[in-house]
Parts: sequence; C-alpha cells; structure tokens
Amino acid sequence: MRTQRALRAGTGLGLLLMLFAQVLALPTSAQAHGDTIKVVVTGQRDGHVTTEITWENDGDAVDESVAATVNATSPDGSRSMGPWVLVRDPGSRKAWRTAETLAPGTWKVTVDVGFPALGKAAAEVSVPVVDPSPPTTHNPPTASAPAPTTAPTATTTPTPAAAPATPSPSASPKADGASSAVGWSLAGLAGFALVGAAAGVLVRRTRARRR
Repeated sequence: MRTQRALRAGTGLGLLLMLFAQVLALPTSAQAHGDTIKVVVTGQRDGHVTTEITWENDGDAVDESVAATVNATSPDGSRSMGPWVLVRDPGSRKAWRTAETLAPGTWKVTVDVGFPALGKAAAEVSVPVVDPSPPTTHNPPTASAPAPTTAPTATTTPTPAAAPATPSPSASPKADGASSAVGWSLAGLAGFALVGAAAGVLVRRTRARRR
C-alpha cells in the first residue's frame, strides 16, 4: 500500500514539475524578441500609409497579427483622417500599410500598436497631387495640301438642225405625168367597158325582134 501511494505521489509531482517548466518557458520565448514593438513610418505609396513593424530587441518580423490604429491630421489641425487599421503589405514580411488612402497634402501620421506588444511612431507624410489627365503633346501645325482644282468643263455648242430636203423640181413633173397616165388608162378602160355593154344590149334587142 505504501509503495502505491509513493508512486502516485511521485507521478503527481512529476506532472506539476512539467507544467511549471512549460509556464516558465512561455515568458522565455517571448523575452527572446522583447516586450516592445518597433514602428517606423516609412512614407506613403499611392496615398496608402506604409510602415515597418519589427520586434525591438532583435529586429525580427512580427509573425502574429498586429493590432494597430493609424490617425492623420493636417498641420493646422483643421482636417483629420482615421482611425484606420494596418494590413500586411505583400512586398515584405516587415511591411504593413493602410487599406485606405490619404488625400493630397501634408499630414502628421501617428501609429499606435497594442498587440502583440506596445509600440508607437509618428512622422510627417506628404501626398502629391496627381493630375488625372495625361499630358498632351503639342504637334506643330502641318501645312494643308491645296484643294484640287477642277478642270473647266468643255461646253458644247448646239449644232443647227439639218433643213428638210426639198424635192428637186425635176422630180415633180415626172410624178405628175405618171399620175395623169394612170388616170387616162383607167378612163379608157371604163370607156371600153361602156361600149362593150352597149353593144351587148343592142345584140340582145336584135335577136329578140327576129324571134
């Protein structure tokens, strides 16, 4: 019985020692980087505030998520922007930037980090005014080619119509003579017909009397 109690007591003591060692190891790993965060405001890129966040002691990049706020105010204090949060910049493990953009002008930017450790930085950032319209190139005026001149159109003068041909005087008497000859022949034929008819009538009457 005593042996079992001693074994149980030793086992419990070993577990306590292991837990105590793990508790001591956690601060040791955190102290390897330090308990403060170094924040550097590096400027702006396309209006986004850019920063570099590392551990104060060894300068290593912070692998954990960073909880930080960014505020910006104009030099006279009349304008302010923020608070914004920081997001990782894909260009570097140490780079962080804002998702929002600053308006053109000069700004006093302040960054406050609360996790995984404390850190703070401030700097003046200038955002230039970007002209949205591309510059236009002025080309020298080119001499315009003269307009082609149209050739004068040829005007055609109307030709007088040909006068109707007049029959020659020699042809008309021939035509008259021919028509008159035809008329006389027809008249002669008619006369012969009448004479023949009369002769026939006389012959018939003579025969009738003889009978």
